[in-house]
Amino acid sequence: MKLRVRVSMSMILLAIMSLTTTPARAAAPGDVVSAQPTTVYLLPGKLLEVPVNAWHMLYNSTSATGSVNTVSGTLLVPKSGYPLGTRPIIGYAVGTHGLGDQCAPSVSMSQGREAELALVSLFLLKGFAVAMTDYEGLGTPGPHTYMAGVSQGQAVLDSIRAATRVSGSGLSSRAPVGVMGYSQGGASAAWAAQLQPTYAPELRLRGVAAGGVPADLRAVAAHLDGTADFGLAAAAGVGLDAAYPELDLEADLNDRGRALLADAADDCVGDLSKLAGLRFSDLSPIDLMNQPKWLARLAQNRLGAVAPRVPMFLYHARGDQIIPLAVGSTLRSEYCRAGVNARWTALPAPDHVTGAIEGGPLAIEWLALRVYGLPAFGNC
Repeated sequence: MKLRVRVSMSMILLAIMSLTTTPARAAAPGDVVSAQPTTVYLLPGKLLEVPVNAWHMLYNSTSATGSVNTVSGTLLVPKSGYPLGTRPIIGYAVGTHGLGDQCAPSVSMSQGREAELALVSLFLLKGFAVAMTDYEGLGTPGPHTYMAGVSQGQAVLDSIRAATRVSGSGLSSRAPVGVMGYSQGGASAAWAAQLQPTYAPELRLRGVAAGGVPADLRAVAAHLDGTADFGLAAAAGVGLDAAYPELDLEADLNDRGRALLADAADDCVGDLSKLAGLRFSDLSPIDLMNQPKWLARLAQNRLGAVAPRVPMFLYHARGDQIIPLAVGSTLRSEYCRAGVNARWTALPAPDHVTGAIEGGPLAIEWLALRVYGLPAFGNC
């Protein structure tokens, strides 16, 4: 009888504990893994410190195939300008930096060699906070999934979520939000716009500015084949292979291709010039881009199939030698047919990089007006 009483009491205690103990919550996209104060500089030699509160973040996001991953990034918050909890947040998606961890924008900003900080500073001068993702695998263990659009778009959205969860940032999840990017960043920004209604519907996204957008990777790869910028197409192949294991790129390469891409796997963007003038046919005995497995994944990473619900500012250099103007204008046409409030600007810039310089300030001013709540007028 005593034994029964002791067992019954144990069961009661267990029942009470089950009611009062909260199960550990699973990791969620945007959760902060760590946030360490950091310093960013405008010039090499750690000159001209940017006068902001800054954190190097590690946060949870989602891969292209739906698994939880950890992504790094940098959060920049001006020291004045907005009352607590009201400061707008910009998710800034950087352009191509390379494939190696040393190329990550969080690294380059801490060393004073981040060119895009000049544009980011225009947001900071307005008092906006800026969250800059390094993207999956750039600054964290594992390969960079370069040009895997879903992964990049989700990394951008989750950097904004994470920014609001960094202790001491003073940022609110109810703040107005904008997203901007050019080149790889333009694709990332457009993917963020397409994904936001289903992936991060709680974000108060007001507008997205996307420039030099490689909306159709297959068309861009065909254009770059055999050109001085072929290294970018090869890097995209490496990045997509990292995102989608079934592509098994190495198995389809010849010995030369395996050696060249293995050598480029940790290169920064300037080093990819070593692949200038090559063709995919130099790297593989088969027609890689027309393999069913590649066609399927390239189609999944083609922008334009989903209509963003926020105003879009799309800009492209007329003389863009890397991303053909027709690729950008086709995305504009598809968004317009889908009813997107889109504004398109074809810049007189003679090349891809100049397009970023000419279009950046225009995009920033357009996006600031959206964040302030002013209406957008498209030109479809």
